[in-house]
Amino acid sequence: MFEHTGGEEVYAGRIFSVRRDRFRHDDDGEEVTRERVVHPGAVAVVAHDGESVFMVAQPREAVGEEALLEIPAGKLDEAGEDPLKTAQRELAEEIGKRAESWRHLTTYYSSAGFTDEEVHLYLATELSDESAESDEEERIEIREVPLADLDETIDACKDAKTLLGLLWFRAFLRGD
Repeated sequence: MFEHTGGEEVYAGRIFSVRRDRFRHDDDGEEVTRERVVHPGAVAVVAHDGESVFMVAQPREAVGEEALLEIPAGKLDEAGEDPLKTAQRELAEEIGKRAESWRHLTTYYSSAGFTDEEVHLYLATELSDESAESDEEERIEIREVPLADLDETIDACKDAKTLLGLLWFRAFLRGD
């Protein structure tokens, strides 16, 4: 086990903050310092209508991608909103859809070596149209990927949440 012994916030931004924290390990008493990205968490949604998976292509400046193909996703940034409600809101905002059926697939750490961000992954089915206000800064192009192209899309995927979501979805389709 280990004990948090102190620390400080060294950066606070709109999306995340960075802390430098100290921890003491019980087994040998050694104290270590870790830089940690603190994030409120996120949701990601595999939305399909039986024929296609709905995805978005958007610029991701941090990695130099002009149109990275991703599943709809968003940050847990509304006070008091649970992950499912956030997923429902993001689905409407990003692709203009609502789902009658929701299934939680998994919750995982995006990169436990340096951030506490948890991503809640959902499967959304029985889709219908629903409009919602999207973030002014988002430059999203909606893409419908035919299920016949799922394997090819997985092979070309560079985004972790999308890769994980599509792999779960493929296993779901195959009955695994």
